[in-house]
Amino acid sequence: MYGVLAAFLAVAGGALLCVFPGQRARLAAAWRGAVMTGAAPVSRFSRRLGGALAAHPAQLAGALLLLVVPTLLVLGLRGPAIFDFGDEQRVTDRQIAVLLEGEQLVPPPPLPPAVFTTREVEQVRPGIVNASRNWRLLDAEFTQRLLVVFKLMEERHGYRMALIEGYRSPERQARLFEQGSHVTQARANMSYHQHGLAADLAFFRDGKVVISERDPWAMRGYQLYGEIAEQAGLTWGGRWKMRDLGHVELRRKGVLGRAAATPEPPAGDAPGAD
Repeated sequence: MYGVLAAFLAVAGGALLCVFPGQRARLAAAWRGAVMTGAAPVSRFSRRLGGALAAHPAQLAGALLLLVVPTLLVLGLRGPAIFDFGDEQRVTDRQIAVLLEGEQLVPPPPLPPAVFTTREVEQVRPGIVNASRNWRLLDAEFTQRLLVVFKLMEERHGYRMALIEGYRSPERQARLFEQGSHVTQARANMSYHQHGLAADLAFFRDGKVVISERDPWAMRGYQLYGEIAEQAGLTWGGRWKMRDLGHVELRRKGVLGRAAATPEPPAGDAPGAD
């Protein structure tokens, strides 16, 4: 913001000096005087410039037009807002773009519930056995991007991915928040999980879910997974200050903070089914 303000002042000063060329020499003399004797000459120059502007309203109007018209043209013809700091969901990998434009990928078969009850998984993510792994509760666009990540992680690097949590109810989010900031910093409806736009993933090897950050193989997988996820237009939690290596989300404006409608699972789906 300071940079934008400085640029605006520079353009404004340049426009005024173009309209009032007689002030150029005075400005130069004022700055030389400021260096030699302090800011008094600059103050005198400012008063003179103000008087000159008041005495020449037509020139002042012309200077304002030079500033305002280009700004209005930019605002009128712009696409996304310049000061919108939300993540841009751009796909940067051609193969990923082709996959997203092609046929719809299908979620993998569900893993046995028992693989989420091992000591390793419980130590890292206690209670995860009760989390939802129902793909049908996730947003359709997010699901396809996530399935592309699954596909490329296995084809390119030999890592089989496992969904450990997808949709998360506001009630579950609130309970996790109450456990402290080391678990989550998001209140209910302030996580993309409540809107089917986030998922937590791990790896599946030799019949076990591998989630430990102490495993070098898993850590290498998280890095590759984060790279592919970002190429697919997702936000990866591994870059956050409070790292969440398995987390990805598809950000959308106007979603967080809004009460999420409870999705209705298709008939026959179990609460934790994929």
